[in-house]
Amino acid sequence: MKILHNPRCSKSRQGLAILKEAKVDFEIIEYLKTPISENEIKEILNKLKIEPLALVRKNETIWKENFKGKKLSNNQIIKALVKYPKLIERPIVIHNDKAVIGRPPETILSLL
Repeated sequence: MKILHNPRCSKSRQGLAILKEAKVDFEIIEYLKTPISENEIKEILNKLKIEPLALVRKNETIWKENFKGKKLSNNQIIKALVKYPKLIERPIVIHNDKAVIGRPPETILSLL
């Protein structure tokens, strides 16, 4: 089990707490420090069963200033997520071939 985590995000910290409380083995990936590749994002999207736009934090300034209102392909959105990982929704918990976005954090329980 893995959690894509941003320690500055309250929802991410809550998600981490759920995993610790469940006493499961998991790996913490601080994706702002350890960048995620295009292929990894594609794998995550596949496990989440969502389109790239659904993984974007649309209220981030980076999104509003650079991408909002533009017609972007899925590939362009994935490239934006690689270049600006702050745009990725968080936390994301991955277990085998499934993943969830921990918003609300309780959704993580479905993987336990």
